[in-house]
Amino acid sequence: MHSRPSVLVFDVNETLIDIEALEPHFVRIFGDGRVLREWFGQLVMYSMAVTLSDTYVDFFSLGRAVLRMTADVHRVRITDDDLAAVDAGMQTMPAHRDVADGLERLREQGYRLSTLTNSPPVAGSSTPLENAGLDGYFERQFSVDESRMFKPSTALYTRVASELGVPPSECMMVAAHVWDTIGAQRAGFSGALIVRPGNAPLPAPSVPQPTLVVSDLIELAERL
Repeated sequence: MHSRPSVLVFDVNETLIDIEALEPHFVRIFGDGRVLREWFGQLVMYSMAVTLSDTYVDFFSLGRAVLRMTADVHRVRITDDDLAAVDAGMQTMPAHRDVADGLERLREQGYRLSTLTNSPPVAGSSTPLENAGLDGYFERQFSVDESRMFKPSTALYTRVASELGVPPSECMMVAAHVWDTIGAQRAGFSGALIVRPGNAPLPAPSVPQPTLVVSDLIELAERL
């Protein structure tokens, strides 16, 4: 049985903020909102690919490149204005409805709250968390950009624990993606999977299973 964590480290995209807000852009560009999930899945896959191949490009730049690639696959013409609109959308996605209440409850329960996101800070711009009105809940906001590698590289999680001054065993990764909780658990964290729409546990042999599987942050606060 994993010990009760003292620090909760949250993924941002899809876990705290709602990527479905981007769907109107994909309806306009591709005529099919389902391409949003195709693009996001490819973006995650190529973020892992560049890490495994020992190269790096920041998440927003990679997102634009994967969007161009997706347009080529669908034989759709994409303009600079389309790319700029999706860029702006990625910076201004709203929080899921449960998030502010859930974070407030977790903070009141005495947990230290931090984030670890694939998204880089953009000079002179507010972060997606700031734009979603969530930044005030967190003592630290970590980006993979500082290490020039993407999740789920275990080094990212151990760096977060080290900078927060706690052993990995005191940290729980809270994410909507099993690949994120797998990486964190391999680094010594516990893991909470938030089953946002389009996400589910992965019942594969020898793969670390989440310590908790919950529907939202309200349930997470109740279960911890």
